[in-house]
Amino acid sequence: MKFEIMRHRLLDGLNDVMKAISSKVTIPILTGIKLEVTEDGLRLTGSDSDITIQSFIKAEEDGDQVIRVIEEGSIVVPARMFNEIVRKLPTSDVEIEVKQNYHTYIHSGKSEFHIIGLDPSDYPMLPEIQDDRQFTIPADLLKSIVRETVFAVSPSENRPVLTGVHWQLKNSELVCVATDSHRLARRKVSLDQLPEGEFNVVIPGKSLTELSKIIGDTSELVHIAMTSQQVLFKTRSVLLFSRLLEGNYPDTSRLIPTEYKTTVTMNGKALFQAIDRASLLAREERNNIVRLSSLESNIVEISSSSPEIGEVEEEIQSISVEGEVIKISFSAKYMMDALKALEGHDVIIHFTGPMRPFIINSINDDAILQLIVPVRTY
Repeated sequence: MKFEIMRHRLLDGLNDVMKAISSKVTIPILTGIKLEVTEDGLRLTGSDSDITIQSFIKAEEDGDQVIRVIEEGSIVVPARMFNEIVRKLPTSDVEIEVKQNYHTYIHSGKSEFHIIGLDPSDYPMLPEIQDDRQFTIPADLLKSIVRETVFAVSPSENRPVLTGVHWQLKNSELVCVATDSHRLARRKVSLDQLPEGEFNVVIPGKSLTELSKIIGDTSELVHIAMTSQQVLFKTRSVLLFSRLLEGNYPDTSRLIPTEYKTTVTMNGKALFQAIDRASLLAREERNNIVRLSSLESNIVEISSSSPEIGEVEEEIQSISVEGEVIKISFSAKYMMDALKALEGHDVIIHFTGPMRPFIINSINDDAILQLIVPVRTY
């Protein structure tokens, strides 16, 4: 195998596939990246067996030659070492040559590296995914869905299914839900040309986070295909395979209240900033708790206290407060995460009582719902 490639394009491909590389893999060859070069271009594959990312660099792009293929072939190279080498090469052109016994030579300018590769036939095969359960989402919408939900997955492996986001397809609607049992984030999206029937999958939060880093803020379509055990996200140049989480996701619909005793409408950015300030004191406490109280004349008070440091109170003029007086305590971090997902738009907060979960929606769009379980402070 022998080819020449523009260094910046090789780095682009490496940046994508390195996101799937882990030092904690049980299969030693997965600490490497598989390179396959044909006359069409270079395919790079990285995997930790849970996530597999494959990036393809075309030999020609927009009429420019990116890769000059001298001899086709494949090799598995040590991922972190190869990435560091390419990153520090002195010129913009790289030549890679594989000789007998997988000895791999990397040339750039007057610099030459010699590393020992591995047999590419030992690298695991990619899973086969049929096209019958396939649909498309614009990349920018997919990134929004991930941003608005993935932060609420559980960081604990005690209930593995809660470390993922539940995707449910039915009635031409995709419903994505994440919860750690203390908060919940839900996003609904209407889509055209969904596959027939209903299906539920739980996609690991880590896989969605890495996907979000790879896809751009464009309207390019991302093709999504599913089996009972795998999901594939496919763009023009990148494939991301992820295993799905096993187990039954809890029925979260019954957690969402349908009747409210108090409704507060206010500017999301102002509320975020007030909670951010109040959390300066709350942060010193283990639970980072702030309080929200409704006062007269549509005033909302945000407060926090720490026995060792002091206390803070701030009044905010809301747009409206309807219903009963409310005094409620909650995690500042959870509330700020929820408001961040709503991007500072005016928000409606529905309360059902001081110890019942409350929900937050954007004033313009109820497709995004955030739910937070309050904290008992008395």
